[in-house]
Amino acid sequence: MAFEEDDTVVLHDEHSDYDGETGTVTQVMETMFGDATYTVKFEEGQEQGVPDDALEAAPDEEAPDAEDEASADETDGDDD
Repeated sequence: MAFEEDDTVVLHDEHSDYDGETGTVTQVMETMFGDATYTVKFEEGQEQGVPDDALEAAPDEEAPDAEDEASADETDGDDD
């Protein structure tokens, strides 16, 4: 999966201090072989040269809110 600048991602690299953390892609670089590597910024630093297969799109935080609103609509208090 290709990522773009400002995408929110989760890093999966057991050798990184940021393994499992969510960060933001700040730069996309193409290697001489045509592969993309990324610079990802985290709260306490950044990781450079991250390959595509070490990143996963972060889950949307808006989705649970939409579900909460839907369940609130179902229980509107009308018990005729």
